[in-house]
This record gives sequence, structure tokens and C-alpha cells, in this order.
Amino acid sequence: MSLPRIASLVAIGFALSTCALGSEFDDLQADIARHTNGLTDSARLAREALEPSALILDTDRDPLDIVLRRTQALLDDLLVMPKHPDLANESDTLSALRKKSQSVLPGDPARRVLFDEACALRRGIAFSNPLLDFSDVLFLKHDRATYQHMVDQYFGFRAVPGGGVFVLQNAFAESPSVRNVLADSVVESGRLKGQSLDKGSFISLELSYDARRVLFAWTQAAVPVEPTDLTPHKDLWTPESTYHIFAANLDGTGLTQLTDGAWNDFDPCFLPNGRICFISERRGGFLRCGVRPDPTYTLHSMRADGSDIIPLSYHETHEWHPSVNNDGMIVYSRWDYVDRDSDIAHHLWLTFPDGRDPRSFHGNYPAVRESRPWMELSIRAVPNAHTYVATSTPHHGQNYGSLVLIDMRGPDDRSMSQIRRITPEVALPEAETAPGVPGKLHGGKNTANAEVYGTAWPLSEKYYLCVYDLGQKNYGLYLLDAFGNRELLYRDPAMACLDPIPLRPRPLPPVIPTRTRQAIEDREDPVGSGHFADLESTGRVAIMNIYESELPWPEGTKISALRIIQLFPKTTPAANEPKIGFGEQSLARGVLGTVPVEADGSVFCEVPAGVPFYFQALDEEGRAVQTMRSDTYVHPGETLSCVGCHEPKKQAPRNPTPLAMQKAPASLIPPPDGAYPLLFSRLVQPVLDRQCTECHAKYEKAPKLDGKTFGEFGWSTAYHEIAPFGWAKHGGNGALAKNETSYSIPGKVGARASKLLEILKDDAHKEAKFTKDDLARLTLWLDCNSVFYGDYLETEKQARGESVMPKIF
Repeated sequence: MSLPRIASLVAIGFALSTCALGSEFDDLQADIARHTNGLTDSARLAREALEPSALILDTDRDPLDIVLRRTQALLDDLLVMPKHPDLANESDTLSALRKKSQSVLPGDPARRVLFDEACALRRGIAFSNPLLDFSDVLFLKHDRATYQHMVDQYFGFRAVPGGGVFVLQNAFAESPSVRNVLADSVVESGRLKGQSLDKGSFISLELSYDARRVLFAWTQAAVPVEPTDLTPHKDLWTPESTYHIFAANLDGTGLTQLTDGAWNDFDPCFLPNGRICFISERRGGFLRCGVRPDPTYTLHSMRADGSDIIPLSYHETHEWHPSVNNDGMIVYSRWDYVDRDSDIAHHLWLTFPDGRDPRSFHGNYPAVRESRPWMELSIRAVPNAHTYVATSTPHHGQNYGSLVLIDMRGPDDRSMSQIRRITPEVALPEAETAPGVPGKLHGGKNTANAEVYGTAWPLSEKYYLCVYDLGQKNYGLYLLDAFGNRELLYRDPAMACLDPIPLRPRPLPPVIPTRTRQAIEDREDPVGSGHFADLESTGRVAIMNIYESELPWPEGTKISALRIIQLFPKTTPAANEPKIGFGEQSLARGVLGTVPVEADGSVFCEVPAGVPFYFQALDEEGRAVQTMRSDTYVHPGETLSCVGCHEPKKQAPRNPTPLAMQKAPASLIPPPDGAYPLLFSRLVQPVLDRQCTECHAKYEKAPKLDGKTFGEFGWSTAYHEIAPFGWAKHGGNGALAKNETSYSIPGKVGARASKLLEILKDDAHKEAKFTKDDLARLTLWLDCNSVFYGDYLETEKQARGESVMPKIF
């Protein structure tokens, strides 16, 4: 780089570095002070940082020392890249600056002058990166939502009006310019035909692989009524108050509306097969925490013209930010909690582009929730690598935080073993009070002012485009490296930026063949077999060997059957309304049935498609030995295959010809009456009436097991008396402390871990003649979290024992 160019960048770099709140010099001074005063865990950060240069070191006397060594780290890395630039002049200039710095003591104003020169030199070096083989950056302008929550930030009526789709032209030149892509555009189709998108709010930008077309979500940002926690859902969700997906060409032509309706559609991404994956509330249901209406949104897909919208996911709570990895798989974030802590698991998941076989390879069962990111959002695969960049974000906040690199090739220690910090100067929001310092449960308040980075686009494992603002408001576009260097590319003083994307074509990932019967193009029957009709409403589950387990089975365990339990969508907005059972935030559920397990541990059975369910492995007495704390599902025509029961994630099956797969898929054996939905008044109360109620009524101190009188929560007297002897795991914020682990331990779940069955064997109950069916009913109830209600509606009918079928969307 020429010396005149460096001189120009000195002035430009200084101006850009001082246009944000404070300055880089002041920020680094603050970082040094935190380090010196022991407010960060330096030893932990040293273990977890992707690059040591990004840390504050004991030898750093002031910001000049930091910038000089970080610039040297950047220069050294660029010089080992293929097609690296000639940086001899820059290297000499850096050496000269370092020599000057040695002769000027900290505190001398001359060091601030040297600091500015070092920053300008760094900027020139950073912009010579061969990975910057593009000149323009596509991005959005988007201000933070008006409500601090990971879910609510994507409700259109919470959006701040303004923004748009823009291109930063000549982003790495001395005088970049900004072009408004939609400045002269009007919508060419749909409800908004003929209108411009100049008064609403934009989010979720995506660029096609050929760099010719963009996708984004836009809302009119109308607020039909002033929202409160008790405002009915129907009063807030309208076509004018929700996000919808649009497409346009890069020149602003072809602006089309792809989705519409009284639900939020957002986070679109192009799939290699030509379809579009996105997030939508269309399936219905609500989340299970808080009291306000928060509709569930999950993965969907559609054709490129907006037709043939289908669900890819039947998960029972929220999902975010699908993107496509280097292998053609969808990577996304999923909020996962079945009978466990509600704030503990919203991390990386993978699924095929047709939605089948959703898997968590990382972070789903933390041992200590404050020891790792609470959430991982905006996950994207690093080019030509096995790693992913993500933003560690808060649960009670928005999609900003500290950047991390995820590498799932190593073992998951339920903490940070698969994670490296790209930005170790920033705490993991809500998990930490300061960088490296685990927080304590503060009722969702512990965000550590750390929502400063967002929406990183990886150029490699060490270089990124992202947004950043230490003030957590007016985010600018930055070029970031893992050595701790940041270069501001653009900041609008009036509005925040979001979603920077290099404006260039990128390789199309492989197209993975579809193996479901859901999309229109996959429903055809080219050979005329007529077999498709049998697959419309069902799929199959194949387990190679249920004994293959990450955690050891109890010695001598024989698994006789697999139980499959469906989870029902929550149809009431407020958590614990109704209170399904004594386990906090219990889920309504129903047993679909059981299927025998072969002698070699294999299972092959037919199951309903399009519903979330989980598995339990049963012993010879029909008691659960292991239970899932997550859910899965199948699509029409899909065969979901597992190696074993919570098997090690990278293990291949060691059972080459499973017995179950040598025959036709088994049909589920229906459960007893009262198990679908699982309702205490129909499943358990009849046993109590036959065997217990009359005898207990004779003794004043004996628990009264009356099923016809009701108390708190609408529960029967019998349930109030018997529930303390049941077994349940809890949901909700902080439930990990009650549950002790986020995962299930074989042999320590359900009936095997409850007190009730042991009590029935004592001398006081020796005259009771419990039949095999009686014990099976009690066991089933205990294994399924000992709930009272089987659904969220018509609770009085349920309590009286009337059959109330759940609402299935």
C-alpha cells in the first residue's frame, strides 16, 4: 500500500473511530481497567478465546500497546494466506511505530498520536485482506424492537418504523457510498400491490447464491391497540401488524410479496433445491412462559413464488434463523425444553432441507446454564470449514451479544468445550456478569450490557462482517477479525444497521434428495403404484439398537418396549394456565402407543406424521427406564432413524442387520383409556375408585382420594393427595436447580424413581388387589410427569372425567 493511501486512511480512520459513542481508545482503556481490577476471569478467557491476541494481557500498559500487537497479529496472519498482499511497507511502518512507542512512556499525550497512526495503519492492512474480493456490502437498516425478548423481537407491532434494503458501495475504499435498493420500487403483487415499502420496518435479509435477488421480511408496523400482557392475541395480530416475506432484484425491480396473513413470517433463506425456507407462526400454539400471547413460530418452506407453503418442523415451541451449511443442511436455532428448564437450551440444530431428522449435536443439555451461552442465534457456516459462527444472545433480550465460533467435532462437555470466543471482551449475555464470570439467576435481568455484536457473516474462521455498537443502539457495519481488531465501514447516525452480506455470488451447496411426501413436487406418483395414500398421514421410526446409549443403563436392564408420547400445542397464552400438573409448566400430552423392542434392541414401527412426540424405553414391567427431554417428529413418508437411545452423536450403528428391519413396520399398540390425552380423571381415578377410595374413607388420617370434589387449580382432591408421591420434572426459568440435571439418567425417571409404587407394596396396602391393568395405568401416569390435565382447554370437563380431545393444528 502506498504511503499517500496510508495518510488518507489516517484521517478517515480517525473520523470513523470517533463517530460512535466514546472512542476506541476509551473503550480499550476500560477493558484494561476491568482486567487490572480483576473484574474478568482472565484464566478462563485465555482457555476459551479463539485468538490470544484478542485478550487483554498483563503486559498491556495502554491502548497503544494493544493496537500495535493486534495489528502485528493481523499482519502476520495475512502474510501466510494464499495470494497474500505485499505488506512490506506496512510491516516497516508498524516496526517504526513500535520503536517510537518504546521511547514514549504511558500517559504522554504523544502516545495518543501514535495510537491514531497505528489505527490508520491497521485499517489499511485490514482492507488488503485477500478475502475481501468484493467491493459492495448488502445490508438492512433496522432499529431494535420495542420489547426485550428473544421471541417478541419478531412481532411486527413491536417494530420501529423506518429502514430499508441498502448497498454500501466501494465499502473498503476511501469514500464509500450508500444506495437504497428499493428507493423507486413498488410492490408488484399481493395485498400491497402498487405501494412502496417506505413507512414500515425491515428485518431478516437474505441474498441469493447468484447474488441477483434478495429476500427480506417487512411489516407495516401497525399497532392495532396498545399492547399489554393481557391484550388478546386476535386484537394484536393483523396483516398490518405482522411481518411478511418479500423478494426483489438487486436493482429494485421485481418487488413481490410472497406471504401474507395475520401471522409473522420472517427469516427467509434460499434452499439449494430452489425452495425458500422461513420461520412462520402459521402452525398455531403459544409459548409456555410469561403471560402475554406469544405465538409459536417454526421452520416452514415454500416455492420461490410463495406458493405451496408447508411446515418443515412440527416442534412444539420456537425456532429461529435458518441458513444452509456447506453440506446443504439447514442449520438453525431451536428452543428446546420438554420437562426441563425453559431458559437452558436454545442452540444449534441441523435438519435436512425437507425438514426430516432434526438433530442437536451441541449444547442442548448444559450442566450449568451460566457456564455457556444461553442462546446461539444467527448461526452461519464458515466457508470451507466445519465450524459455525453464532451470536451468544440473552433469553430476555434481542439478537445481539458476543460472537462465538462453534466446532462440533470434539466432545460436548455440556459447557464450553465446543465453543471459542471470537469477541472475548464481551460477556455472554445473561449467562455472565462480566467476561468469563458466570452470573447468578437474576430473574432474567443479568444481561451484563453485552448486546453489542450481531448478525456476523463469516469470511473465514478469523474474519467477519458484523454489526457492532457498544451503546447497544446505533449499530454500525464493521469488518472484524479474531485478533481483536474492528474497522467501521458505515454507520447511519439516525438508524441502526443489520445483516451485512458480501454482495457477490457464492457456491451453491449440494442439493440433498427429498425423502418426504409433503411438498407438491414430492407428492407425485410417477410409477402409479398407489402406495402414496398409505404414507399421507404416517411415517416410520427405525432404531438400530436401543441399548446404544451415551449414559449407562442400569445393570441387567432389559428393554421390552418403546413408548411414544405426543405433545399437544399450548392453546392458552399464559404459562401454567391451566396448571397441567404439579411439575411447573408441565406439558399436556397423550400416549400414542407402544411397540415391542426386539432381542437385539431394534425397533421399526409406523407413527403418525406431523405431530411432535418423544420416546420412552420401557423395562419388562412396563416402566420407563429412560425418557427424552426433547421432541422429534416425522413427515409423510419419512423414516426417522436413530442408532440408539440418546446415543453418542457421532457413533455409527454397530448392528448391521437389525431384527426389526427384517420385517414390516410394527403398528403401535394402543394405550389404555385415559392415556390420549393423558388425563388423571380417566386414567388414574378409576383405579383409585376400585382399589383405594372406599378403604381410605374409613380412616380419618388416610388421604382422601375423592375424584368428585375439586380444589386449587381445579385439581381433584384425589390428585392433590396423591401428586406428592408422584414423579415430575419442572419447566420454567431456574428449573435446572429443581431438576438437578437437564438430561434424564437411565433408571432414575418416572415410576422407577417415584414413591407411589413402593408405598403400594407396604403392609398398609397388603389387602389391595391391584390388577396388572391397574399397575400399568399408575405406571404410565408416573412415567408421564404425573399430570392432571390432558389439554389446555375445557378444564372443568377434563376434571370431571369427560373426554376432551386436544386442539391439533
